[in-house]
Amino acid sequence: MDTSQHTFTALFEQLGLASDKDAIEQFIRTHQLFSDEVPLHEASFWSESQSEFLREALTSDSDWAEVVDALNNSLHS
Repeated sequence: MDTSQHTFTALFEQLGLASDKDAIEQFIRTHQLFSDEVPLHEASFWSESQSEFLREALTSDSDWAEVVDALNNSLHS
C-alpha cells in the first residue's frame, strides 16, 4: 500500500499535465471555476479520463483525495 503524501506536482503528472511550479500556477490562474455549483470533475477542461480520475479520487476517498481537494479549493477560490 502506498502511504506517501501526494503533491500537486505528482497530481499534475498523474493527470498528464505539465507539472513544474510555473505550469501549475499558470493552470490554476487560467482554469478558475467561478461557481461552486460546478464540481471539479465536471469542469469542461478535463478529458474524460482526467475527470474520471478526479471523481474516483474523491468519491472513493483514495490516497489522492487530499491533493485533489486542495486543487478543487485552488480552482474555486
